[in-house]
Amino acid sequence: MPYFSDELIEEVRSRNDIVDVVSQYVRLSKKGSTYFGLCPFHNEKTGSFSVSPNKQMYYCFGCGAGGNVFTFLMEYENFTFGEAMETLAERAGVELPKQELTSAQRREADERARLLEINKEAAKYFYMLLRNNRGTKAIQYFRKRELSDETMKKFGLGYSDQYSDDLYRYLRSKGYEDAILKESGLVTIDERRGGYDKFWDRAMFPIMDVHNKVIGFGGRVMGDGEPKYLNSPETKIFDKSRNLYGLNFARATKKSQLLLCEGYMDVIALHQAGFDNAVASLGTALTSGHANLLKRYTKEVYLTYDSDGAGVKAALRAIPILKEVGITTKIINMKPYKDPDEFIKALGAEAYQERIDQAENSFLFEIRILQQQYDMHDPESKTAFYNEVAKRLCGFSEKLERDNYIDAVASKYMIAVEDLRRLVNRYGARIGMAGGSPAGAAAKSEPGMGGAGGRERDASRGRKKEDGMKQSQKLLLTWLIENNELFLKIKKYITPEDFTEEIYHKVAELVFAQFEETGSVNPARIVSMFQSEEEQREIAALFNARIPAALTKEDREKALKETIIRIKENSINYRSQNLAPTDLQGLMKLVEDKRALGELRKMMTIR
Repeated sequence: MPYFSDELIEEVRSRNDIVDVVSQYVRLSKKGSTYFGLCPFHNEKTGSFSVSPNKQMYYCFGCGAGGNVFTFLMEYENFTFGEAMETLAERAGVELPKQELTSAQRREADERARLLEINKEAAKYFYMLLRNNRGTKAIQYFRKRELSDETMKKFGLGYSDQYSDDLYRYLRSKGYEDAILKESGLVTIDERRGGYDKFWDRAMFPIMDVHNKVIGFGGRVMGDGEPKYLNSPETKIFDKSRNLYGLNFARATKKSQLLLCEGYMDVIALHQAGFDNAVASLGTALTSGHANLLKRYTKEVYLTYDSDGAGVKAALRAIPILKEVGITTKIINMKPYKDPDEFIKALGAEAYQERIDQAENSFLFEIRILQQQYDMHDPESKTAFYNEVAKRLCGFSEKLERDNYIDAVASKYMIAVEDLRRLVNRYGARIGMAGGSPAGAAAKSEPGMGGAGGRERDASRGRKKEDGMKQSQKLLLTWLIENNELFLKIKKYITPEDFTEEIYHKVAELVFAQFEETGSVNPARIVSMFQSEEEQREIAALFNARIPAALTKEDREKALKETIIRIKENSINYRSQNLAPTDLQGLMKLVEDKRALGELRKMMTIR
């Protein structure tokens, strides 16, 4: 990662108001001094996503996502910190200095650049081979699949020669040595056999990232060899779980959704038919990395997987992964044909568009597939099916949404709406669903519950109950940044040493040091001092504990005093248990703190 000074990072951050930046992605409405909207990081119907202009931070009380303006771009756009820094600097008109890389960084950058060069050279070579006499088999294969010359050119399709060291010898002639060729994944270096190609006698599909750089390849064997399809191994420039085939074209589509396929030929056939919004995962099942990448470009994905059993299983696996990041999913039915390629060849683009228009809601698709496991002519099996459906309907935390699905399922499977609703309510009572909302969802609005959240994005799945002492330490940190005058009131009793959680202690040191130095606290700047998104989210939670708004001044002072007492008692107990017998200075500090704690207990309020 490029190095930027703390001062430069703070200049860029301070010149990008977080409300202005987040408003480009999320519709916000002002309530008091804070802005609220629907969280872009998990699926919700009520706005628990807050943006504070005073703190210059965002925080979601539903899923725990939070941080400053850098964190937001890193999460939403899937940027590295360097990419977020460059984007915000350009937005604010701040010129970033040319980066002086360390020798290790320079080697890493040079290696990545050379790997991209090698892949580009290989793509050009495969492209050329397809178009001369050596590529006859592959060109006939592509023509048999009804691909036009224009489509073959658009996707850079090629051919790897039948000789197993052809590409190796070509790249060596271009000056690339064995070590870097081995790293490219295109060549295997064997002491006995020498260098030989990963791909030979295959129709070649270059894989490009969103910036149109070739990062890997897929190859379809010519003839009866195995495996039928072969993909590049993962390298420093190719991560299968974070790239999608065709996204370099689909990202510019004007359509509102993306079509997610299983294979290269499906994507190419759809693009040729005018569906420029088609993409596919790269020889691997859909991952959360793919889902987050899709989230950058769309809020709606239509699964157009194979219609066979394997395709159905893949769709059932993909639906919860997409839902987890807040993507609405529908399923395209291609029967009686196997895949989009076959469907379009048989019925054409207009018929395929009709199937898009008729795409099935993902939940109703899951229920339809579930129903196939039951004998609906047998009363016992039919009852078991309805019970399983009722359990799944309890997964909808919003009452209105749940009722709509109850109506839809009851209508489709011929069960009285009220009977199904009673069944759902019975199961809901067992899991704590009351007043139309699961108990887990209601808990997030309890006073003082900030919610760590972590990577968990679906609030309806609940979060681990937080340790009481963590809550107290978090609450005090939030109080301090919201009312800097409290420092003067508590410094006699509380120091950063009293925050016993490791990351809380680090943050407390920064908070107290900032106040001593400037007389105020800049929480967004503190977030920038931590590198990982996980830490930034946790720190955002420390600064966003929920403080009950309805408390009187006397009640707030009492709550503050009780919080300080709990933290101090915990600190004394922690240090007592970990005190070395020869640490006389530590022992004297404990005695002094116990005396101060006694004084604090006698006071009614902290003045």
